[in-house]
Amino acid sequence: MKKIKCTYWILSVLLFAFYSCSTESVDTIKLLKRVVATSSDGASTSTMYTYIGSKIVSIDGVLKHTDFTYDNDLITKIVVFDKQNQLSETIEYSYVGGQLVQVKSLNNYRISYVYNLNGTISFEKFILDSDNPEVKVSHGTLYFQNENLIKTETIADDTPEGTISTSNVSFEYDSKNNPMRNVLGYRKLLDQNQKISLNNSLTSVLISTTTQGDQVTSSAKFYKTAFKYDVDDYPIEEVSETAILDNGTIGYLKTDYFYQ
Repeated sequence: MKKIKCTYWILSVLLFAFYSCSTESVDTIKLLKRVVATSSDGASTSTMYTYIGSKIVSIDGVLKHTDFTYDNDLITKIVVFDKQNQLSETIEYSYVGGQLVQVKSLNNYRISYVYNLNGTISFEKFILDSDNPEVKVSHGTLYFQNENLIKTETIADDTPEGTISTSNVSFEYDSKNNPMRNVLGYRKLLDQNQKISLNNSLTSVLISTTTQGDQVTSSAKFYKTAFKYDVDDYPIEEVSETAILDNGTIGYLKTDYFYQ
């Protein structure tokens, strides 16, 4: 009888230890706390992320400060304060059934979204003016695969008569965790491009085409990024030779990620 009890106790301990390890591995949830970006000249900037639980409260960087407002689990407003020109932009998000249907930057632009049966999302963008009716400037389609935004097709609607202008951006991803994946409601913000994806974008290709009569002009830009990851498959370092810098130029940028 003692032998049976001893064996049962040992098995119980082993099962508890196995369950604990498995649970820890599956439930590893991280939130981005700080990002340090370093350019080729050695200059670095730091951006801080603040949360209440898994709801993001603010993002504070050198050039901009961003505040977030929630309604239950959905982000309904973002206010971006530009520290250089001391101006603020308010962006409002509207949902139906938990799906984003409109993004509106007050007195600036509006984007509407329609969810298609094939899994794509169509959008239309309008420029807003306090003195004139809104003007449609573009429309297009968002394509998704494995919870990642893999392609954005955009057609301009404000071109001269007889001119067709299109731009297509395609993305390829790793299989690791996007630093923002655990932020409540963030992945529903379709205007945040590939940052809403489950994984990290390794390459992106932008192809722009303009057609005027029989004349077709096309250009392509290629962006590539390399990552290093921690033991939980979250990025801790990102290096790109083709990053878009704060001044609008393209160059080297190393980004270090820190989590809480």
